[in-house]
Amino acid sequence: MRNYDIFYRRMIKFEIFNGRRIRNVMMKGRLWACMVIIISNFSFLIPNLAAQSRSQWRDSVEVLNRQLRQHPNDVNLRLLKAEANVNLEEWDYALTEYGRILRADERNLAALFFRAYVHEKQHHYAEAKADYDAFLAIEPLHFEARLGLAHVLQKMGKKKDVVDELNHIVQMFPDSADAYAARAAFETEQQQYEVAAYDWGEAIRLRPGNVDYTISKVDVLLRLGRKPEAREALDDLASRGTPRGVLKEWYDRTK
Repeated sequence: MRNYDIFYRRMIKFEIFNGRRIRNVMMKGRLWACMVIIISNFSFLIPNLAAQSRSQWRDSVEVLNRQLRQHPNDVNLRLLKAEANVNLEEWDYALTEYGRILRADERNLAALFFRAYVHEKQHHYAEAKADYDAFLAIEPLHFEARLGLAHVLQKMGKKKDVVDELNHIVQMFPDSADAYAARAAFETEQQQYEVAAYDWGEAIRLRPGNVDYTISKVDVLLRLGRKPEAREALDDLASRGTPRGVLKEWYDRTK
């Protein structure tokens, strides 16, 4: 589970106090701690239900509803209520809140970003794409929104567009290990192992010692029958402190 709550509150802080200008520093590193799991299916912004219990989120909704009756035009309150709705998986209520915000301000970045997420959860992919497109028209250098768009395009079966978007992400963020890893994950899924091995290698170059990246590259190398290279990658990982016992299954596959 992702720390959705912290990220969401950061989004609101930037939205409310920085003149609708969301800075491109959100979630770097923290979001991608488990990159292989996350980007293998491009799943973003999973609510962190451990942050509060469902009962606590319901209490939050009640409190926020009372506050909204007194301050119906308070964007901050509506964003917080939508957050609670998302964490309760009350997608329709969340869409209603984001819709109200966007009817008053069509450039509200937090509402656009998270409405796209909710549309994804409801399999409204065309609507999600429209929201990501609107977001990126305002903030074209937002890394997570671009990955969100790639995910939606994949769900829509637009593989060529996914490739184009992932290539664009790598071009825009050439120093981002996550950009290469995202493209590598898609290439692995498409069984394009040669290019995937290259991209996993670039991700490792930019973030040496990342266990998930290296294991992903090892898996690809093994699929290509390049066992000596796979073993060399495992040896490098072990030399950086990963216990060999943890890597035993992979070492066994290189024999």
